[in-house]
Amino acid sequence: MDPAELFELVVGMFLAVLVLHYLALRLRLPPAVALLLGGGALAFVPGLPAIELDPELVLVIFLPPLLMDGAWFTALAPFRRHLAGIASLAVGAVVFTAVVVAVVAKLILPELPWAACVALGAIVSPPDAVSARAVLQRVKLPRRLGTLLEGESLLNDATGLVLFRFALVTAATGTFSLGDAIGSFALLVAGGIAVGGAIGALWVMLLRRLGDDHLMIAASVLVCWVSYVAGEMLHVSGVIATVTAGLVCGWYQHVILTASVRVRALSFWQAMIFLLEAAVFILIGLSLRGVIERVGGFAVVWQDMAWSVAAIIAAVIAARFAWIFGSDAVLGGLRRAGWRAVEPLGPQAATVMAWAGMRGVVTLAVALSLPETMPGRDLMLVTAFAVILVTVLVQGTTLGLVIRLAGLREDARARPPLDLFAAEAAMMKAQFACVERLAYGPDGTLEHPRLLDTYRRRATASAEFSGTSEERERSITAHYDVILAAVAAGREELVRLHRGRQIDDETLHNLERDLDLEELIAIAAKDGSDR
Repeated sequence: MDPAELFELVVGMFLAVLVLHYLALRLRLPPAVALLLGGGALAFVPGLPAIELDPELVLVIFLPPLLMDGAWFTALAPFRRHLAGIASLAVGAVVFTAVVVAVVAKLILPELPWAACVALGAIVSPPDAVSARAVLQRVKLPRRLGTLLEGESLLNDATGLVLFRFALVTAATGTFSLGDAIGSFALLVAGGIAVGGAIGALWVMLLRRLGDDHLMIAASVLVCWVSYVAGEMLHVSGVIATVTAGLVCGWYQHVILTASVRVRALSFWQAMIFLLEAAVFILIGLSLRGVIERVGGFAVVWQDMAWSVAAIIAAVIAARFAWIFGSDAVLGGLRRAGWRAVEPLGPQAATVMAWAGMRGVVTLAVALSLPETMPGRDLMLVTAFAVILVTVLVQGTTLGLVIRLAGLREDARARPPLDLFAAEAAMMKAQFACVERLAYGPDGTLEHPRLLDTYRRRATASAEFSGTSEERERSITAHYDVILAAVAAGREELVRLHRGRQIDDETLHNLERDLDLEELIAIAAKDGSDR
């Protein structure tokens, strides 16, 4: 395939992304499901070349920005508070699942070496950050569960990748040392934290000095790949380095980035992440043809591998349930014994956690990186794809239903002391105090009466929305509905003036930008009142 044809194929893939995503929204399906099925269907379109994914290239292109996106917007205080639970999922659950899958694979395929069984377990054990994001952003979870699942999705890839590398070394050398494995894992994690922290600190210092919006946006986008590549070059965990850098950047971005950079960078970043996430799922679907052809066709898969693959899928799902319910039982026992610092999830929340174990791009990329000489390679490739397909299609489409049936409620203790309404009132009072101090000249003359009046009205506006929270919500919604209607009327008049050549393009763009910001503020305030 020449470069021009490759580019045309990429453009066609993104056009397919738009169509499939639109269909998913119309059919009320998770977009990940539509993209995965659409990609699988497109893979067998006559005349379309087979898609061969380079696993290393897939990981380095897609994984860093998607990890960075999750880390950048992670709430650091809840992340630290639930770090033990996150580590239990990101390390304990992954290792346990890999062991269970390895044992099941050995029982049903005794001829498969233990190293190959462990490699298979490492491939299918870590739930995927991309799959988790694609599903979780469309369901509503209590804060604790959301923090645990998001934290797990950020860190568990590192565990799976390290396990896989040790399995390959064991398969090649025939030797394995548990002490060396634990020491190497600790070194990879500690090194990743150090590299990511250093790059995050360099990003903070760099952005303080750049002073140009475009340079600041570019630096903020590139930091994810820099941290990942630097971690891999220094032979530590690139995943941990990226997550650590993302946490640092996300913490400091509020005081480093200007409003202009933040608005523009966020718009660009969201569009890029949307395309990358969508491309991941459609590429997984498109790779189906290559996987099936490599093992000899659907007939071979059905006749020779179906039962083995089904058993391993069942082991993957059951192992997660066993780990989460087992861990929760231990926490319950500790709490009954008098240790009040621990708090079990409960059966409903544990069920939701156990069901939210979708696999994705990391599983496929690691499977494709298997050496040709690895025993059972064809079975591993088919199993990896089947695990992705079943977990995304079945668990991804039913997770919302499971959450509703579980009847989960937000724990009042997990809520911050101030809600959005109270925080906004405090912010407005601080702004009014500043304006009140600066509105008067040195001789005591009022120099800015309009500003003072404007900020006084803003600071006292919260008193206008009195009553219960439901009554206040209705009042705020009606208030901002009027504002949005006024913005729409203003925009219509602005366009009319421009089409009638009464204002030029520069005036149109400047006033349109003001209306856009006013509309965004009103929408954010209205949506915030609904939460």
